[in-house]
Amino acid sequence: MKDTILAIIRDGIWQYGVIPTTEISFEPEVVKACEQNVCGQYDACWTCPPAVGTPEQLSKKIRAYRYALVFTTKHELEDAYDYPGMLQAKTDHEALTRVLHTAVGKACPVFGAGGCGLCDACRYPEPCVNPEKTFPSVEGCGINVTSLSKAAGINYINGENTITYFSMALFN
Repeated sequence: MKDTILAIIRDGIWQYGVIPTTEISFEPEVVKACEQNVCGQYDACWTCPPAVGTPEQLSKKIRAYRYALVFTTKHELEDAYDYPGMLQAKTDHEALTRVLHTAVGKACPVFGAGGCGLCDACRYPEPCVNPEKTFPSVEGCGINVTSLSKAAGINYINGENTITYFSMALFN
């Protein structure tokens, strides 16, 4: 399955690593950071907390699979304050993650970078209009992305004036 996943996203990824799901670090502090709602998605989106579930529930779901393929995309920015560039980079990253989710998401759960963004305005808490197209946020699951990058042997930071986004797919 790893080769299938890589074949789908090969042209878009920067780095990847495969780790046992037992090496994924779930930390309540990550969800507490989500509760600060800096991104505006907390309690406002089906792919973020609290709608996505508790870290305990998600840990059990994720660890039902043996492996996680963690992958990143790296994007160049004009400078450290290039917010439009950061937003475009996230859109591009999530488009790649969505391609993977569409191809293998029923067999291999996929997790992306941040809130959904499919609709102009999420209907949450009303039912999602695109549940088959959505996937939870890695950090929204309580996963420490810095620890995840170390476990996967990939870079969290990729140089000055860049931004790196993380996603993962589970498989047995």
